[in-house]
Amino acid sequence: MFIAQLKNELLKLFGKKRTYIGFGAFVVAQAVMMLMFKYTRWQSSLERLLNGNGYLASEYISALTVALVMLVPQILLLMPLYVTLMGGDMVAKEAEDGTLRMILSRPISRVRLLLVKWVAGIFFSAVLVLALGAIALLFSRILFPWKGMFVFGEQPDPVFGLFPPGEGFKLYVFSHLFMAVNAVAMFSVASMFSCFNMKPASATILALSYLFMNMVMEHIPFFESYQNWFITHHFACWVLVFRTPIPWAQIMQSEIVLLATIATTFVIGALSFQVRDIKS
Repeated sequence: MFIAQLKNELLKLFGKKRTYIGFGAFVVAQAVMMLMFKYTRWQSSLERLLNGNGYLASEYISALTVALVMLVPQILLLMPLYVTLMGGDMVAKEAEDGTLRMILSRPISRVRLLLVKWVAGIFFSAVLVLALGAIALLFSRILFPWKGMFVFGEQPDPVFGLFPPGEGFKLYVFSHLFMAVNAVAMFSVASMFSCFNMKPASATILALSYLFMNMVMEHIPFFESYQNWFITHHFACWVLVFRTPIPWAQIMQSEIVLLATIATTFVIGALSFQVRDIKS
């Protein structure tokens, strides 16, 4: 019965037009960013960085490098928006439309109903992340060759790496596993607010506000020693996959914090949903 209910929830989720807003936005954003990288100073700056460190830029300005460059701003800005949009809708939208009362008239517990919705949200988050990575790589391959991969970043720790095409592709795919955990954590926060007695838009706005407040406070010098307390600090662990050697202890610490956040938000949401008066 759980599988049948999950299948029905997935059909309902992917039957909504607004579910595909994020996918469409990624296509448009990545097409624009790819053209900007190709025909603006963006590419020249990366070439100077490589040449200044003694590397041949023509060997590392590739589809893998450009795809990773395009992912970073979308992970910071677009992915939280569309993941929390679906999380905020998960319960609050059905309560607003009145369909939740009909569903709960059947012999199913509220916790089980919420669990089905949560698992469907995990599936959606994973599909969205995979689509983001696949679209970025597909678009960048149109204009750039399949060569070595260059990775450069300063947060959360300095990262500077050059990889052959095969190894670079494996790391690129592997990093999406940690991006998916990030997306599930964002979805869980929005889903928790959705379980409260509020409108879907309010749940989405509260989740986004929480995430962006963490991001802002994390970069304030006063809170530098408290960075581990901010969820957005742990979101950046996917970048550490490209360090040599890979700091597994640091990555696992961040993943444990994110998994604990996911579990905590689900429990809080379930408790609120359990005592909520749906008729009000």
